[in-house]
Amino acid sequence: MGRLIVEQWTSVDGFAADAEGGVGFYVPDAPDGGREIERAQVAMLEQVDAIVLGANTYRAFVDYWPTAAAADDAVAGPINRLPKHVVSNSLESAPWGDGEAMLERGDGAESVRALKERYPRDIIVWGSLTLADALFESGLVDVLRIRVAPRIIGTGRGFTPDSLPMTELVLRDVTTYPAGQLLLEYDVRPFVVT
Repeated sequence: MGRLIVEQWTSVDGFAADAEGGVGFYVPDAPDGGREIERAQVAMLEQVDAIVLGANTYRAFVDYWPTAAAADDAVAGPINRLPKHVVSNSLESAPWGDGEAMLERGDGAESVRALKERYPRDIIVWGSLTLADALFESGLVDVLRIRVAPRIIGTGRGFTPDSLPMTELVLRDVTTYPAGQLLLEYDVRPFVVT
């Protein structure tokens, strides 16, 4: 059974979207074109069997990734090659370039639970805050990757549900990038009171 990775961009004060739902606080890679984040993402995606997106993140991704050239953005190759599953009860279809992402209908957590059984290696969920909430609440998240942008935005939408019980995170890795971003990677474990 594969692991489920949830990856979120956040502000330093822990918001994954601003008060209007925007994500303009993201900070691109180093201005010198070092592309360290891009290279790290490509390496991580080599261990991933599938991408899972909620409807809103799918809509944002499909406007860019299917036509992005790998020469301009190395992450485009793996993103376009990997199977994509869109968890949505509202979309009629999920076109992706010349192909189609697979629609997963019904209960989002149950759909992802079935995907974890299907794929032997990692599955990644990017953004998709409503879906990620359901996955955290269902105890399906194995790894949390937080990409911290060096910005404080003051208010917005957190990256976990308010109802989430205390959850233990075991730090796996910390990476710093030249433009001030951090990548924090944690194993997710239920909190046990002793």
